[in-house]
Amino acid sequence: MLDAMSMDQLRTFIAAADEGSFSAAGRKLRRAQSVVSHTLANLELQVGFALFDRSGRYPQLTEAGRALLADARRAADSMDAFKARARTLAEGLEPELSVAVDVMYPIAKLTTAVQAFHREYASTPLRLYVEALGAVVRPLLEGQCGIAVIGSLPEVPPGCASEYLLGVPAVAVVAPGHPLARAVGTVMRAEAARHVQLVLTDRSNLTQGRNYGVLSPHVWRLADLGAKHAFLRAGLGWGNMPLHMVEQDLETGALVRLELETHPLLGTGFSMHAIFRNDQPPGPAGRWFIDRLKCDG
Repeated sequence: MLDAMSMDQLRTFIAAADEGSFSAAGRKLRRAQSVVSHTLANLELQVGFALFDRSGRYPQLTEAGRALLADARRAADSMDAFKARARTLAEGLEPELSVAVDVMYPIAKLTTAVQAFHREYASTPLRLYVEALGAVVRPLLEGQCGIAVIGSLPEVPPGCASEYLLGVPAVAVVAPGHPLARAVGTVMRAEAARHVQLVLTDRSNLTQGRNYGVLSPHVWRLADLGAKHAFLRAGLGWGNMPLHMVEQDLETGALVRLELETHPLLGTGFSMHAIFRNDQPPGPAGRWFIDRLKCDG
């Protein structure tokens, strides 16, 4: 019986579980409710037990149904990846490569990768979006780009695969004339919270209601990392910056490094990952570009 199980049955099972009713699943799948009910009844007959408790107003997953749901999702995702990979191989080289890159990714390494890409794939146009936080992910989810390089957003969206690229060290800095610059030794979080903190804002709504690395209630939000850098140098507040952007400032004394009290949940840098949708994996040019972004040189 189990050998006759189909991917269509699994997708119907997932839709019914996600939507909360057979009628809603039918609308999502563009099928009649009777077809959804019949499909699920056949699936339950094949597995040998009920997947939904139908005694209430809305069907509820049984304990066995909940246990199988994660396996059904993995099976569906694997099939999506298989079909997408087959489609990529059939279609060949991408006509264009679009990549959204986190502003925290080292610009020198990105420039080197782009130069190498231009030499390797001179006939393939490259479109780059440089953003922060959820605004890096949004073009990927909306289908405007095929790859997103994330770092300031520490979460991989559902339905996406992730590949580690590299780590980017970060430091807390302040202008030499700022009161925090006179601190000796470790600066406690409570002390830092008394002063204006400069942070990047998210151009998307994907991180609405959440703050990453914000310690102070006194916050100035900037949409541009270059503006944040300039405001830090002007003494308008303190903030965290990727080390590669402020190394020269630290050497010349234009900025001072703060030794902040270690936060139990925040690291001292950004872990950069390339992500792409499971149903739209990168083609040859995208695969090459991801591998190039991992290079140390």
